Amino acid sequence: MARNAISNDRYRLVGAYDRLRRTLVDQHDDGRLDRALSFWVLPSDRRLPIAFLDRTLRELLSHPLEELMATPGVGQKKILGLFDLLRRAAKGGSGYAPFGLKTPIKALEDEPVVGAGFDAATVSEAVWSTWCDTVRRTCLRDEPLGRVAPSLQALPTVIWHTPLSTYSDRTLAQIRRLRTHGEKRVQAVLEVFCTVHEALSTAVQHENLDLVVTPRFVPRVCHWLNQVVWQPELPSAEELHRALAMPLIKQIEIDLGPQIGKLAADRLSLTAGAPTVKDQADSLGVTRARVYQLLEDCAKAMDVRWPEGRWLLTPLANKLGRSSPESMGLLHAIRELFFPDDRPLRPDPTKLEE
Repeated sequence: MARNAISNDRYRLVGAYDRLRRTLVDQHDDGRLDRALSFWVLPSDRRLPIAFLDRTLRELLSHPLEELMATPGVGQKKILGLFDLLRRAAKGGSGYAPFGLKTPIKALEDEPVVGAGFDAATVSEAVWSTWCDTVRRTCLRDEPLGRVAPSLQALPTVIWHTPLSTYSDRTLAQIRRLRTHGEKRVQAVLEVFCTVHEALSTAVQHENLDLVVTPRFVPRVCHWLNQVVWQPELPSAEELHRALAMPLIKQIEIDLGPQIGKLAADRLSLTAGAPTVKDQADSLGVTRARVYQLLEDCAKAMDVRWPEGRWLLTPLANKLGRSSPESMGLLHAIRELFFPDDRPLRPDPTKLEE
């Protein structure tokens, strides 16, 4: 009976292997057979057939199962792990959402929740390669991470200005081996790439049109600036607050959290009884110097989110020179908070320790 059980198990394994091999070999040759088996490994995988990971699918599938099972250190559990990877390879490359994600990433909303539905442990080299291809295809390699991140809260400040190409030119394994790149930092980087891919993977580029990825507030604010600069009427302080100050404050809430968002809102308030820096410090239980430190982060965030805003506000400032002191005072406060004369120091965006 034991022999029959062993024979039956072996028969089922051979049948499963032959079906997987036919599925992969009979498919259109899109290059996947020349990928190493490790291309389809997820960080959460167990019982991996280590002896096979560096071999291409084409080479592995050229051998019968009996020869593969004769490999030292490869038993039935490792073969079952091999089958899991072959199934992924057979499914990979088709459909909108590649394998490796438990659930589709929720589309970016006005107030996204950082990390919602995203797990870096489910991202394989195959998924990562797909995301990097999207970045290269849409010519976003030179865009800084912080420019296209869903939020800056999970992204370390030192890599806000790091271009996407710094990571897209590396494999996931190489990224995980970088110094200072623990799981939290890797997760933050992967989420940026996932966001870009989800937004652009189905976009079809036209030869005369280009794709631009930018924070959602930027087009609306730029449109308003173009209108107000050319119209004969001067904007009131209320309009300036609604159309310019509030979108920037909302972005700060997304990027730096509600606490700093409230500090910024208080600084730009049109209300006569708005809290002073001392009031804010007392409310938070910190020093005034700490409040100023927190407010300085607004300029750092805007330096990566909307750096061109520094110059786009100049025509408006020139026009408001003929307006009320209240409007000029508000615009001065906006520029002082988000675009101060002393620009924030940026770390070297291309320097990563191996």
